Amino acid sequence: MSRADAADMPDDGAPKTPDRLRRRASRLLSQLSVRSDRLINEGLAQVDAHKWHYAVLASLLDFGPGSQAVLSGRTGIYRSDMVGVLNELAERDLVERAPDPGDRRRNIITISPQGRRHLRLLDEVLDDLHDELLAPLGPAERDQLVRLLTRLLEHHTRTS
Repeated sequence: MSRADAADMPDDGAPKTPDRLRRRASRLLSQLSVRSDRLINEGLAQVDAHKWHYAVLASLLDFGPGSQAVLSGRTGIYRSDMVGVLNELAERDLVERAPDPGDRRRNIITISPQGRRHLRLLDEVLDDLHDELLAPLGPAERDQLVRLLTRLLEHHTRTS
């Protein structure tokens, strides 16, 4: 009996979930997503951060400054939520806002030197959390999993 099978058995040894349901990729992905989100959210909370902070800081470092709308598109964070995220990051001096010279009605957001340092910390935290999440897999299996998940996501992003 595998670990996954054992985790799906109550004390009396009878499966608590039908086998055909336990073998569905969609269900496994969904359950792993819930556990992954919990692990990542709790881990980032330990350093007073959340995944949206990481997404914005990573976007700014990798792609450069951008407006709120640009950052929303890069990260998938709704524009209405982006305001709050940027406010939190600005209050912590992790990003800087400056008027857009081409359109004074909007701001351009830039990562600050403190934001760069904080992003390095978040990278370390996330590396450790991903090691925990993917603990049963070796390096080649981890790479393969990321490639397969990327392929699935790209396919479904193109077709939707």
